[in-house]
Amino acid sequence: MTQHRPAPVERPMSAMNMTPLIDVLLVLLIMFVMAVPVATHAVEVDTGHGPEVDRPIDPVRNKLVISGEDTLLWNGEAITLAKLQAVLEATTRMEPGPELQFEPDGMASYDLSARTLKVIKVAGVTKFGFVGNEKYRVLEREDD
Repeated sequence: MTQHRPAPVERPMSAMNMTPLIDVLLVLLIMFVMAVPVATHAVEVDTGHGPEVDRPIDPVRNKLVISGEDTLLWNGEAITLAKLQAVLEATTRMEPGPELQFEPDGMASYDLSARTLKVIKVAGVTKFGFVGNEKYRVLEREDD
């Protein structure tokens, strides 16, 4: 005699199949990742209008002096740090860029000299040099 086993009773699934849900979420994630850079992309347009520069800029060489009275002089004319920044930014747009010669007086304040050097650095000046340092250096000569 053969025994008959009762047929298994089919019950409804108690857990949801997560695979299709994960697939849909991954597709949505990929779509958002691809769409976000397009939405935040900016197109910069150079209109040619930079800050107004009322100081003459020599296309070859410009001299910036800090006097003993803490006055900034751009090619002999008094200038403020704010105006200096605009002038320096204008020089960085020139091709080829002019050389900037920096000459602080021996009695100029260290604070103003440091702030001026920071403005020069932030402006991105690449052709830069200190001049006039030989006035403060005494070279002794050895006679044989």
